[in-house]
Order: sequence, then structure tokens, then C-alpha cells
Amino acid sequence: MSAGPAQTEQKPITAFVISLFAGFWMLASGGMMYAFGWDNWNDMMQGMGGWMWGHGMMRGWMPGFWWPWFGAIAGIVVLLSAVMLYAKPTQSQSWGIVILIASILNFFIGMGGLLAASLGVIGGILAMSWKPQS
Repeated sequence: MSAGPAQTEQKPITAFVISLFAGFWMLASGGMMYAFGWDNWNDMMQGMGGWMWGHGMMRGWMPGFWWPWFGAIAGIVVLLSAVMLYAKPTQSQSWGIVILIASILNFFIGMGGLLAASLGVIGGILAMSWKPQS
């Protein structure tokens, strides 16, 4: 006797994909900043105004070597949170909050840029507002 069709668990796919992309972007940009050498990158980008490319929006608040590392760390946090969001969709609000906070901090402190931070914020909000359909 068959118990009927297997019920599949619903997952917040859109929030997962957007957050995953944001995390990869943050990780890659933070890693590239460190790989190219912070001083060389900073000197090269001074011609572009040096505002977001210098030490971030909060110039002088922390030592310059921290910025690329923070972008990479925020990327790892967003990536892991996105994976946990997919693995445990019942905890979507908690993982959405983690994604949102890491993305906002990356915008102000890290070197992930506006696009990665915006995608992370969107992914975090989608994760927090996701509810399984009945």
C-alpha cells in the first residue's frame, strides 16, 4: 500500500540564489583586493576619486588592511547563511537577519561594493519574509 505522493519541502529558492550570488561577489572582491595588494590598489584607484575605492566610506575608522579581509569574511558569512537558509528553510527569518546584517556591514566597512551589498540586502529581506505555501 502506498502512502501517496511524497511531500517535498518548500525552500526559499529566490532568496537563496540572490544571497549566494551576493556572498560570492563579496568573497571575490575582498579576495582580489588582498591579492593585488591594498596599497597598489589604493594608489591605482585614487584617480577615480578615492571615496569608495580608498578605505571605504568610513575612511580612517579602522586600519586599511582590515577592509579586504572584512569583505571576504562577510562573503563567507553570507555564503554559509545562504546554504543554511536552503538546508533549513524553517529558520529562514534567522538566516535572513544574518545575511542582512553581514551585507549592510560589508557596504559600510568591506570592499564588496554597492551591487553585492544591495543583492545581500534583497536576499536577506526575501529570506525574512519567506513563508511556505500551504
